[in-house]
Amino acid sequence: MAEQLRYDGQVVVVTGAGGGLGKVYALFFASRGASVVVNDLGGSFKGEGNSTKAADVVVDEIKKAGGKAVANYDSVEDGDRIIETAIKAFGRIDILLNNAGILRDISFKNMSDQDWDLINRVHVKGAYKCARAAWPHFRKQKYGRVINTASAAGLFGNFGQTNYSSAKLAMVGFTETLAKEGVKYNIICNVIAPIAASRMTETVMPPDVLNNLRPDWVVPLVAVLVHKNNTTETGGIFEVGAGAMAKLRWERSSGLLLKADDSYTPGAILKKWNKVVDFSNPQYPTGPNDFMTLLEESMKMGPNEQGEKLDFSGKVALITGAGAGIGRAYALAFAKHGASIVVNDLANPDTVVEEIKKLGGKAVGVKASAEDGDAVVKGAIDAFGRIDILVNNAGILRDKAFTNMDDSLWDPVMNVHLRGTYKTTKAAWPYFLKQKYGRVLNTTSTSGIYGNFGQANYAAAKCGILGFSRALAAEGAKYNINVNTIAPNAGTAMTATIMPEEMVQAFKPDYIAPVVLALCSDKCPDPTNGLYEVGSGWVGKTRWQRAGGHGFPVDVDLVPEEVVKHWKDIVDFDSPKADHPEKMQDSLSKVMANMENKRNKSPASSSPASQEPASEHLAAIQEAVKKEGPPTAYNFTDRDTILYNLGVGAKSTDLKYVFEGAEDFQVLPTFGVIPPFNAEMPFDYDTIVPNFNPMMLLHGEQYLEVRKWPLPTAAQLSSKARLLEVVDKGSAAILKSGVTTTLAETGEEVFYNEMTVFLRGCGGFGGPKRGADRGPATAPNAVPKRHPDVVVEAKTSEDQAAIYRLSGDYNPLHVDPAFAKMGGFKAPILHGLCTFGFAGKAVYERFGAFKNIKVRFAGPVIPGQTLVTEMWRDGGKVTFQVKVKETGKLCIAGAAAELVDASQSKI
Repeated sequence: MAEQLRYDGQVVVVTGAGGGLGKVYALFFASRGASVVVNDLGGSFKGEGNSTKAADVVVDEIKKAGGKAVANYDSVEDGDRIIETAIKAFGRIDILLNNAGILRDISFKNMSDQDWDLINRVHVKGAYKCARAAWPHFRKQKYGRVINTASAAGLFGNFGQTNYSSAKLAMVGFTETLAKEGVKYNIICNVIAPIAASRMTETVMPPDVLNNLRPDWVVPLVAVLVHKNNTTETGGIFEVGAGAMAKLRWERSSGLLLKADDSYTPGAILKKWNKVVDFSNPQYPTGPNDFMTLLEESMKMGPNEQGEKLDFSGKVALITGAGAGIGRAYALAFAKHGASIVVNDLANPDTVVEEIKKLGGKAVGVKASAEDGDAVVKGAIDAFGRIDILVNNAGILRDKAFTNMDDSLWDPVMNVHLRGTYKTTKAAWPYFLKQKYGRVLNTTSTSGIYGNFGQANYAAAKCGILGFSRALAAEGAKYNINVNTIAPNAGTAMTATIMPEEMVQAFKPDYIAPVVLALCSDKCPDPTNGLYEVGSGWVGKTRWQRAGGHGFPVDVDLVPEEVVKHWKDIVDFDSPKADHPEKMQDSLSKVMANMENKRNKSPASSSPASQEPASEHLAAIQEAVKKEGPPTAYNFTDRDTILYNLGVGAKSTDLKYVFEGAEDFQVLPTFGVIPPFNAEMPFDYDTIVPNFNPMMLLHGEQYLEVRKWPLPTAAQLSSKARLLEVVDKGSAAILKSGVTTTLAETGEEVFYNEMTVFLRGCGGFGGPKRGADRGPATAPNAVPKRHPDVVVEAKTSEDQAAIYRLSGDYNPLHVDPAFAKMGGFKAPILHGLCTFGFAGKAVYERFGAFKNIKVRFAGPVIPGQTLVTEMWRDGGKVTFQVKVKETGKLCIAGAAAELVDASQSKI
C-alpha cells in the first residue's frame, strides 16, 4: 500500500460545504489531518434563503471525530471574509476548493436577468473573490492549491442551462490563467467537472446508478491534485464520476490557410471547408497559433480559388462594437454582400454607417452599451423590422496580474463581454424564434480558451461566452437558430495595447470577416456549435480531446492512493481509448460504462463507518413530526381535469373524461396525487438524517385517500405537509411524509397522500428499525394465490409521458432521450405516478369508487408499452399488481384499494 496522503498542518477552505460534495470534501480533509473552514450560506439549491445550520452540522461532525474545523456563513461573493475566517482561526490557508454552486435551470426564452446574474455571481464572481483573497497568502508562503469546479454542462453546453453552462466554462479560462500566473510561486490550480446525478433525476434514477454517482468518487482525484506532492499537474481539466477519471485538453485542427488578400472571401473558405475541420494532423496547444509564421506562408501563396458568392440580401445583421476594428470590418463585409447593417458602438457608430451608405449599402447606428441589449436590438427592429444575424463583438480590456486584480477591473470586463453577449442575444431571441431563423456569432479569445497571464477577468469572461454559445446552440437547433464562436487574432484598438505596432498592422481585421460571413450563412457544412480560431488567412476548428482515463471498480471504496497508482492512465492521451466528446451524453458514456466495472466483491456497506447513534437526528425528527408545512395553493380548471385524464389513458371517446359538457364529466380519482406535488415539507433532510444527499433519494411507495366524493372538476385547493416517521435501516433510512389537501374556501378535506422515500446511505442514527402500522397506508398487500378476478390491458401511447408531464411533473427524464440515457435508461420512461393513474383507472372502472389506494413502484415503463393490471377482489378490498406485457416484469407491486361500496362492483 502506498504511503497515505496526509494534510497535517494545512488549512483547507471548502465553499458550499454544508452538504453534497462540499461536505464530503470537508470530512475527508479533516480525517487526513487538515484544519477545515466549512463555508455554507445555507441557501436552497436555487440560491434562496440562508441558514447557519448546514455548516454547523458538518463542523460538529468533524469535531466529534477529533478533527479541527470552523464554520463560515458568508456568501462566496464575500470571499475575503471566508479567507479571513481561515487566517483568524488557523493562521494560514493552503488549499481552496471553490465548490459552492446553485442552479437556476430554465429555457433561454424564459430566462430572466435575475436567473442569469445570480448564477454568475455565485459561480464566477464567487470563485474569483475567494481565490483573490487567498492569493496574497499563497504567494507569500510560496505554496497554494486551488480547485475550481466546472461541469459537463459547461464543457459541452446543455439545454436549459445557458446561465450555468456559461458560468461553468468560465471556470476553465479562469483556472488556466491562475495556473500560468501561480506556477512560479508553487500555486497549483486545476479544474474538475464532477459528473453526478442531477437533482432533477434524484427521485427516479435506478439505485445502483445513484449509488455510483455519489460524491465520494470525486474526492480522491481532488485529494491528489491538491497534495503537496503534486508540483507539475496544473491548469488541468478533469472529468470525474462513478469511478471514472480522465483529463481533457484542447485539440486544434491543422486548419485551412489561404492567401490573405482581396481573394480571401467567404466563398473561397467554404469551397475548402473540409480542411478547416481536418483533424488528421492536430495540434495540442496551450496558446494561440503561430500567426506570424502563418502570415508569412500566406503571403507566399497564389490568389485563392473562388467559390459561390454569398448573398445576404433581405437579411439584417447587427454587429456590436462595430464602430472600429474587427467590428467595422464585419459591418463592411456584410454590407458588401447585401445585408442591411445595424452598427452598434458605445463610442461612435456613425462613421461606419456613413462609410456603408457611401458604398450604396443600408445601415443605421445605435449608440449604446451591449449591456443594454434591448435598446441595441430595438434599433434593428425600428429601422428594418427584423433581425437575422447577431455578431457579438463588443469588448474591453482591463489587464492586470491577478495579485493586483480588483472588482473595478473584474466587473466591467464580465459585464461588457459576458453579460453584454447574454443581453443582446436575449433581446434578439424572440425574433429568431418567431421567424424560425437566426444566426449568432459570439466572440471568445485564445486567452479564454487557453488562459493568459494578466487576464484572469478576460479569460473567464471569454471562456464563459463559449459555454453560453454551446448551450444556446442546443436550444436553438430545432428553430433553425445556429450559434458559433470564434477566437479571432487581429490588430485592433483593444489589442494595440498588448501587441507591437508592426504586428497590429499585419493582422488585419479584414482577414477575420470572411470566416464570420461563412459561419453566418446558410451554406456552412457545419452550421452550428463550432469553435474556430481565426487570423492571417488561417482558420481552424478547436475541440476537446479526452484521455483514455481510468475506471476504478465501483464495488470498492476508492482512496487517493489508488488514484496515484493509475495517474498515467488518467492523463494518457495516446491511449486507444482517448476520444473527442462533444455533448453531455458523450461526457457520461465512460461513466455509465464504468458502472459495470466490479471487483466481484460484495460492495462495502454504505453505512457510514464514522457514525454512531446520533441523538441530534432523533431530536430533530421528534421536533419535525410536531410541525406542519405552510399551505401550498393549487388551482385547477376543467382543462386541467381533461389533461390529467388524457395523461392516464382516457380516450377521445370517453366523453365523461374529456368533454366538460358531458353530464357525468369527472376527474379520475388518482388525480389526488397532483395538487400536493409542490407541497413544502416542514423539515430539512440534512437535519433529520446523517449524510443526506439528494442523489440518493428514491420514491418507493404512494398512498392516496379520497375523502370527498364526488370529486370537483375545478377548484381552489390548499395542501399542507408533515413528517410522519423516519425508519433506520442501518445502511439506509425510510422517510414517510403525509400531505392533506383541502378546499381552500371551506377547509373541507379532499385528498390525503402519504409518500415513502428511501434515503440510501442515511441510516445508522439510532432510529426505530420498523415503521408504525397505519393500516392500509402500510399494508404489504400480497396477491392471492389464485387467478386474478379481472385483468385489464391498456396500451400506453408513445406520447403518454409527453401528455402526462403537462399535469406538473416536467422532469426531462420522461421526454428527453439524452437525459434518460444519463439516468441509465435506454429511452425516456413513464412517470411512476402515470402508471399509478392507469392502474387506479382500471380499479375504478371495474369496481367503482375507492376510499384509498396504495402502490409500490417496482420497475420502469417505456411509453408505448402495454400495462396489464391484474386484480383480485375480496369483499371491499381489491388487491392488484401491474406488469409490462412486453417484458413480463412488474412495474407496480404490493398494491390495493379499499372500495367505498363493494356492491357497486362492475364485474
